Amino acid sequence: MEERLQKYLSRMGVASRRACESLILEGKVQVNGKTVTVLGTKINPQLDLVQVEGRVIAQKEPKIYLMLNKPPGYVTTVKDDRGRPTVMDLIGPVERRIYPVGRLDYQTRGLLILTNDGDLAYILTHPKYEIKKTYLALVKGQPQEKDLDRLRKGIMLDGRKTAPASIRFLRRVGHNSLVEIILHEGRNRQVRRMFHRIKHPVLELERTRIGSLDMGQLPLGAYRPLTREEIQSLFRLVNRNLDGCLGNLAGINSFNR
Repeated sequence: MEERLQKYLSRMGVASRRACESLILEGKVQVNGKTVTVLGTKINPQLDLVQVEGRVIAQKEPKIYLMLNKPPGYVTTVKDDRGRPTVMDLIGPVERRIYPVGRLDYQTRGLLILTNDGDLAYILTHPKYEIKKTYLALVKGQPQEKDLDRLRKGIMLDGRKTAPASIRFLRRVGHNSLVEIILHEGRNRQVRRMFHRIKHPVLELERTRIGSLDMGQLPLGAYRPLTREEIQSLFRLVNRNLDGCLGNLAGINSFNR
């Protein structure tokens, strides 16, 4: 059932109705990833993803945590206005609304978490928590060490210097190179733009780890529930306790393929 956005925010305890209206007018509220500034906008709490300054606003419900090995050719969003396949098409019907944590661009493959835990999603994506993400990139040619050093120390993108990164040359692949990159930032297409800057564009890109969470041998396009130990490892990144947060593990296990 639809309801006005400011009413929903107030009902969820974000702030008073008047203060929620101010948040909307100030451009601090997003619905399905798009900023909404019009009072009276209606949303469906069961279908729409609502965020205030990046924090997901959702009703209390049993938590679901899935790991997906995203293939190229899928948009990392719940819905796509252009009709392109989304990562939700790979999951199929679920009994509760879930959403992807962060983004992998259209042609990037690899580890993606989907959940309905707004607090965890916020922690894993907000720069202040500095959660490390590990990527493997096949780049054109063979970058010189001095160029990799530039990326390690940080370069200017969009008028801001990138944070220091761990970058390791792994091996040659024909005339190209396989490189490991560990970042704790998540700027738009950051790895691709960094290597384009040193004239060794990325040919293929895969995310393999988030914190200590490793994708392992999960097949491309497949998903599975996270284990209790894997969820706890994510919570430990910010000293959060698993007890009382997980909900029904038995319900999660039903998503196994």
